[in-house]
Amino acid sequence: MNRYAQITQFLHTSSHFYAIAIGIDSTYSYVSPNYDRNFSLGKGTLKGQHFSVTLHPEDIRICEEVGPKCFADPERLFPATLRKHDGNGGFITTQWEMRGMLDENGLPKSIFCIGYNITEFLDTQAKLDQAALQLDEISFIQSHGVRRPLANIMGIAKLLELTEDVDEIKQLTQMLTESANEFDAIINEISNKKS
Repeated sequence: MNRYAQITQFLHTSSHFYAIAIGIDSTYSYVSPNYDRNFSLGKGTLKGQHFSVTLHPEDIRICEEVGPKCFADPERLFPATLRKHDGNGGFITTQWEMRGMLDENGLPKSIFCIGYNITEFLDTQAKLDQAALQLDEISFIQSHGVRRPLANIMGIAKLLELTEDVDEIKQLTQMLTESANEFDAIINEISNKKS
């Protein structure tokens, strides 16, 4: 079996990658079983249907922009990120590489596309970005918010060691309580950001 046939068979049987070809009439001329399994929504094959049936309406323009580029430079792969119907009223995000295929006369024949689902990757990336933002906020609070009440508590404790005046001790104790409450509120704010 030659290399091209092996690659074609690999893509045809892959459970992770999608392989499709879209003819110049904008319909699917080839659809891998995995693509049908994920996007035909139990209605048989997508072969022969317009390419837009699986797409988020806003992403059709991406294909309309990339398609002509594929035929203008058929030796080059063109990337595209597209949202596809998930069958539950939502969308998954897919990453594709597309390439123009020419016939024996050098005329546009189809666009061959290989893609895969990147939804989980994007969700994880969003969670990591949110976690990084929370860590930045916590770091800021710790470096700025925590220092003041902590410095007050340490200073008041030092003053309490030095004073014997009952009225001054009462006033310092009240200040100590206020600083401790402020410190506690900051700790609670940090705890809430972690959850």
